[in-house]
Amino acid sequence: MYKEAFEKLEDKETQEILDRFAPLFDGTPFTSNDTTIMAQEMNFYPGYRYLDIADYSTQPPTRRFAIEGRKKNKGQDIVLDWTNGSIYTLNQKAPIILNDETVPDYVRFFFGHVRGENGRFLIAENVDDMRWKDDPPPEARKNLSKMLLPIMVKEITVNGSFLVPVTVMFKDSLFQCDVTVSPEGHVDITNEHVLVEDIPILDDAFGQ
Repeated sequence: MYKEAFEKLEDKETQEILDRFAPLFDGTPFTSNDTTIMAQEMNFYPGYRYLDIADYSTQPPTRRFAIEGRKKNKGQDIVLDWTNGSIYTLNQKAPIILNDETVPDYVRFFFGHVRGENGRFLIAENVDDMRWKDDPPPEARKNLSKMLLPIMVKEITVNGSFLVPVTVMFKDSLFQCDVTVSPEGHVDITNEHVLVEDIPILDDAFGQ
C-alpha cells in the first residue's frame, strides 16, 4: 500500500500487541499461535505503525487493521472500523503530516479503509488493482491501462488543500474523480464521471 515494506512480527511481539489490543477488538479472539501480524511504517503518521492482523485458522480468515502508537505515542492505538471517523480521530492525535510526498500514500490508505453503505471506492492505478472474475483480454487490459491514473498531487490550493485526480472502481464501474485532502486529512470527492461500466470484476462486498 505504501512505499515502506511490510515486516512480519515475531511471536513475542505479536503476543504483546494482541494483549494490548484485546479490549479494542470487541470480543474477537486472537491467539498468537494462529495469528500473523504484518507491520508497516507510515510516512504520514510518524511515530505510528500500521498493523495487518490476521488469523488464518478460520475460514474466512479473521482480520483486523489497526494503527499502533510507538515510543512517545505508545498506548495511542486505534482499530480501523471502516469509517472515516477512526481515521479523522487519529489525524488529530498523531498529528498527520501531509505534503507532496505523503499525500499519495494517505489517499491509498484512506480509500483502502473507508467503506460507505453501498461499498468502497477502490483505487485503481493499474489493471492488476482490479479483482477480475476472469483475466481480461490483452486489448481490454491495454485500453483500460490508458485510462488509469497514478496517484500524485496535481495542485495545492490557496487554503493548503491537496488536489489529487484518481481513477476508482465502484461496484462494476470505473470512475475518474478529484480527491481534495485538507491539511488536517479530511477527504472530499468531486467531479465524478464514469469511464467504463459493466466491468467483470468481483463484488467487493461479497467476493463474487
